[in-house]
Amino acid sequence: MRLDPTAILPEDWPQGSYAARIMTEAGPVVLGLAGGEAFDLTPAFGTVSRWLEEEDAVAAIRARGEPLALDLAGLIANSAHDARRAGAPWLLAPVDLAAVKASGVTYVRSMLERVIEERCRGDAARAAAVRAEVQAIIGDDLASLRPGSPEAMRVKEALVAKGWWSQYLEVGIGPDAEIFTKCPPMAAVGLGAKVGVHPMSAWNNPEPEAVLVVNARGRIVGATLGNDVNLRDVEGRSALLLGRAKDNNASCALGPMIRLFDGSFTLEDVRRATLTLAIEGRDGFRLEETGEVGAISRDPVELVAQLIGPHHQYPDGVVLFLGTPFSPVKDRGAPGMGFTHREGDVVTIRSPRLGALVNEVDRTDECPPWTFGAGALFASLARRGLPRSVHR
Repeated sequence: MRLDPTAILPEDWPQGSYAARIMTEAGPVVLGLAGGEAFDLTPAFGTVSRWLEEEDAVAAIRARGEPLALDLAGLIANSAHDARRAGAPWLLAPVDLAAVKASGVTYVRSMLERVIEERCRGDAARAAAVRAEVQAIIGDDLASLRPGSPEAMRVKEALVAKGWWSQYLEVGIGPDAEIFTKCPPMAAVGLGAKVGVHPMSAWNNPEPEAVLVVNARGRIVGATLGNDVNLRDVEGRSALLLGRAKDNNASCALGPMIRLFDGSFTLEDVRRATLTLAIEGRDGFRLEETGEVGAISRDPVELVAQLIGPHHQYPDGVVLFLGTPFSPVKDRGAPGMGFTHREGDVVTIRSPRLGALVNEVDRTDECPPWTFGAGALFASLARRGLPRSVHR
């Protein structure tokens, strides 16, 4: 797998401020980038989580970071799992101790696909017929509904009367968002890594998403890209299998870096962002789809308010997948069978201001096992005598 730095970096990357993590021979390094220059934040903070608790995390890049000579193009190229040079650094997922959460059913298109999964009971062969039936009854006018509003409740009553109410419609247009744990802290993989699909699944897909980065105080400090790999047949059998469908080895990818909010990039830029998904298979299959983050049915600020507050705290910060604007449904193979992954698929999730996240699909038991957790991180920092100072 080849990673082209010009295609991976945001189109305006020298104007932005970024947080990243790289693996070196000594251990993980917390990296800050500002104005195209690199700084080592590990001596000052030890972790990305601690750094983002600063009142001004962007200013801390130059104020607290140590200048670092960095071959950024080489770092990106070396992040491909099958092209790493011994002793050279590569990019990790850009978060460490933060909880990794996801909000689901936040777009009408993906909500309808969840209803279809439920009606099919996980049988992909029935998807096309059920999709047509669902859309004939529901249509696409749900896009204008504000979740939890009186209008949404009237739609709910009408659907219940038709026998078509669904747990996915409940969280899609009801007052409470679906927010679940995607994976444990430190379990996400980064740019160029393999992403895993459990071999028990015969119907699965990537989920391209914008991901908000939130510190312990509930302040949204930046954004990145994510792939919320999903097993559609498993979740379709029962929503109680969500953990099995979502949290498997290498099933969460984040990156390439966190773009921090500053004068060049704000939450409004996330709301206006376009996400493009491209899939290239060894069998010659190609797919490209585009969705708008702004088509979301709940504003990102509302989702964060449901995530963190007086009832739920995250002392090491939290990242939140905002949900996918679409699930790929292009037939792969027999007509009506829809899309499912095959080993070797290269998945690219791109947004102009956030860059590109590229990963290759493999079986979960063939992806490198997750062995470097919080304990290993703290042991590595202790061996290096880091961080050298801690300021609150």
